[in-house]
Amino acid sequence: MPDAGKAGTGEADIRVLVVEDEPIVADAHALYLGRLDGFVHVGTVGTGQAALQRISEVAASAEPIDLVLMDMNLPDLHGLDVSRRMRAAGFTTDIIAITAVRELNVVRSAVAAGVVQYLIKPFTFATFAEKLLNYRDFHRRLGEQSDITSQSDLDLAFASLRTRVDVPLPKGLAEQTLAGVIDLLKSSGRPVSATEITEHLGIARVTARRYLEYLVDSGSALRSPRYGAPGRPENEYSWKRRKG
Repeated sequence: MPDAGKAGTGEADIRVLVVEDEPIVADAHALYLGRLDGFVHVGTVGTGQAALQRISEVAASAEPIDLVLMDMNLPDLHGLDVSRRMRAAGFTTDIIAITAVRELNVVRSAVAAGVVQYLIKPFTFATFAEKLLNYRDFHRRLGEQSDITSQSDLDLAFASLRTRVDVPLPKGLAEQTLAGVIDLLKSSGRPVSATEITEHLGIARVTARRYLEYLVDSGSALRSPRYGAPGRPENEYSWKRRKG
């Protein structure tokens, strides 16, 4: 079956295994991956042992796993232990650690175990996308190099892991309409609903809600229930003011 979602470069998609024991969280990670060009979700496992088995099964195939999104707190093994066992077995699969743990010693241990990126829960789609797109650039830069490479080539590859990127809008969202929704949220003296966005911008209510939920998901807007209104309950949205 052909890979889906090429990023327009003719290169193969990055094959990603999600290692997460919480089904809702795992589904969210898979959904996020589906919104990014250049990645394909090849499966989800809920334990460290299952991750090691899956990586081992496809390691010598034509479609090995390129990247693991690794939860650190698994029911059988710590994510760091899984990472170390992967390296000890000779697997060069890259790892992005996903965890709520913020202790510096754990972060240092993750780096030592071969983790290339670190995502701290909870995070927005924008943060997830930035880390994954930076990794995509890193992966491709290294893939372009020969066995012998220069210091500047390596510096550029690793610098791509830290470069800020423009996160693409989900399919069906337009920059101009998004700008209109943002302007309305910023200029309004109170929270607004999807219905009010519809009235001001002349777009369908379901479309307005998609833009509003995208802004909430990216960390730019806040959502709260609107109480006291007659009829069907509705959420209201406000622009997230930056401190300082």
